[in-house]
Amino acid sequence: MSLSRTHPIDDSTPLSPPSAGLSTVAPPAPPSPPAATPDLQEPLDALLRIAEARAQEPEALLDLLRRIEHLHRSIQDGPFRSSLPSDRNGLFTLLSEMESSGGWPYIPRLQLRTFMDLLSPELEP
Repeated sequence: MSLSRTHPIDDSTPLSPPSAGLSTVAPPAPPSPPAATPDLQEPLDALLRIAEARAQEPEALLDLLRRIEHLHRSIQDGPFRSSLPSDRNGLFTLLSEMESSGGWPYIPRLQLRTFMDLLSPELEP
């Protein structure tokens, strides 16, 4: 069993620069893209097109992100969890490969309190 480092879409996914004033920390470098498989790549490309079509609609993009996160959790709690090895050695091997290939595919949420604090008028000079 071999896991590749994963990227949300593929290596052609445009990476937007961080918005001014939101963060001074550079984002981590994207992991290496996985081998492309048409049955997976086509729907991922469609999601990217949907996001691009809503580029100026933050509410619609938020809805899309929430739906993708829901899908992520459904896969994590369903097919992925049921596919985990039942023996200790198999689980250790999987965890070792996960660690070496990029870790857990977590979808981080913005810290809303921090974001709101940055936008607070009280912080302006």
